[in-house]
Amino acid sequence: MACQVRTPFLYVVASIAFCLVFYHHYLRHAISSFSSLQLSPSAISTSTSDYAIGDTLTTASIGVAPVPAPVPSYAITESLPAAAPPEYAIIDNLTAVHFVNSSPPSLPPSPISTTSILLPGWEVFVIVPRGKNPSDPNGDFCVFDNNEVSPAKYFGRLPFPDRATFICPLPLHARRRLPFKQPVLTKSPMHPPETNGFSWPLLLQWSHLVYDSLTTNHDVVLFVKGVNIHQGTNRKPRELRCVFGDDASNGVRTAVTTSMQEVFRCPRPEQTVGGEAEPIKVSVEIVTENKVVPSVAYYTPPRRLESKKGKSLLCANTMVYNVAKFLREWVIYHSKIGVEKFLLYDNGSDDDLQQVVEELVNEGFDISTYFWAWPKTQEAGFSHAAIYAKEVCTWIIYMDVDEFVYTPSWANLPKPSTSLLQSLLARNSSKLGQISIKCREFGPSEQRVHPVMGVTQGYHCRRRHHNRHKSIVRLDAIDDSLLNVVHHFRLRRGYKTKKFVSDHIVVNHYKYQAWPEFREKFRRRVSAYVLDWTQKLNPKSHDRAPGLGFSAVEPEGWPQKFCEVHDHGLRDLARKWFGMKSESGYKMAWQR
Repeated sequence: MACQVRTPFLYVVASIAFCLVFYHHYLRHAISSFSSLQLSPSAISTSTSDYAIGDTLTTASIGVAPVPAPVPSYAITESLPAAAPPEYAIIDNLTAVHFVNSSPPSLPPSPISTTSILLPGWEVFVIVPRGKNPSDPNGDFCVFDNNEVSPAKYFGRLPFPDRATFICPLPLHARRRLPFKQPVLTKSPMHPPETNGFSWPLLLQWSHLVYDSLTTNHDVVLFVKGVNIHQGTNRKPRELRCVFGDDASNGVRTAVTTSMQEVFRCPRPEQTVGGEAEPIKVSVEIVTENKVVPSVAYYTPPRRLESKKGKSLLCANTMVYNVAKFLREWVIYHSKIGVEKFLLYDNGSDDDLQQVVEELVNEGFDISTYFWAWPKTQEAGFSHAAIYAKEVCTWIIYMDVDEFVYTPSWANLPKPSTSLLQSLLARNSSKLGQISIKCREFGPSEQRVHPVMGVTQGYHCRRRHHNRHKSIVRLDAIDDSLLNVVHHFRLRRGYKTKKFVSDHIVVNHYKYQAWPEFREKFRRRVSAYVLDWTQKLNPKSHDRAPGLGFSAVEPEGWPQKFCEVHDHGLRDLARKWFGMKSESGYKMAWQR
């Protein structure tokens, strides 16, 4: 009896062991390869315009393993016609592709040298070099060294020099393989580029990178992550050098003159390796550590914002992300009280921003956009704008599109005037370099969706006390370091800042809006020195929403929160200035 029981038991154990071995060697690889693949019929392309990544780093790469975060899974959702099926392939690995039909397509092109950066949130930022830009920016995929695939979304074009960019998520299993490798960019994961003998370069780390540069008539301004890590702690200029040249070991070096936050300045080189006919890489060397920071920035001829309307007394600068629905109200209102030119630094918007800008330009408003791809770099972006717009703007007001300048003293005016803001600048002394205006923060005011008549009309209940301030800055008064913190700049010696009391003039900040709008702020804060709200650090910071947790979950009673004072001042004034009767009733000038 014992023998009869033991024999079937051994068969069962042997069968289980065989299944485990089979899964480990075969099924697990197949499941892993396809678990991160998400395709749709519209996304599959037969184009032969494939692109691949293969940038050779000449400096030490910094391998930093971020904290793992949740990632959506991807699945195959391909639908094939009932007729003769098209040719398609099954990827076993990047060098062996088996075709279902007997006649394979033409061989894919060799990899094109491009660059990828690992951004926060497990995003991979792919830069296609100038001259290799795809004719069709849609339908691309990132293929990683472990055969995992993720969709590559076209992100925009970096200026100076012109380069196309894409964003793709780093797949789950690829996050467990250190060091992280750059992906291959391809039009179809079923027809990957030929990678036989291809050496997968390491991913550049966003935490240690020269990401942009701007050349003036006298010097070069570099924007760098990872050299001055903490706010208020900066390396001395003598510890650093600027390096010009694709080969850092033989590059031309100049002294760093200022080192503050993420901004570094150095003289232009008298000559560069290869001359100045073509843009060349520029970076920063940490002399004391004998290290050159990896770079995706180029040394180019001097450039500046152009304007057909001449130099303006007052411009507005802001960093934006998906603000198309707010932009008309903000531009129309501020243009009528004195802002002549608007400069938007687009942080990767994927809404109708450009369409709205074009409509406003056609209506006569002076608006320019600048593609600023870099996350959490608001201070650097403001420094960039201070140099870039200096030839066409005398003063710049730095504020967001949910902020509106207002004073109760305008209440009796029958219509707005451009002199309302400009008179603040013209009547002050020649040594005035900056005006500081306090902010009032408004709450949801019972709104559950974006108010159709605009934020000035929908939000009317605010917190009692002020928080933060915004500034109007005279560009030729800004210190050479370009240091700025929370919308105000360090000034040159001899210039002063004037602080207005709230009874005179304020900024209405419509910060805590209806929950669907406010939730978008959890995506990522724009300041380099402000924690994202998902990070469980410094919970009592004034930058956090009081009573809000660490996830984008609507708190109970959100529509009634932050309501301590009912304030209808700007609502009533804007209605008098911009309201009009229409066939459908009453509407504001910015409503379409």
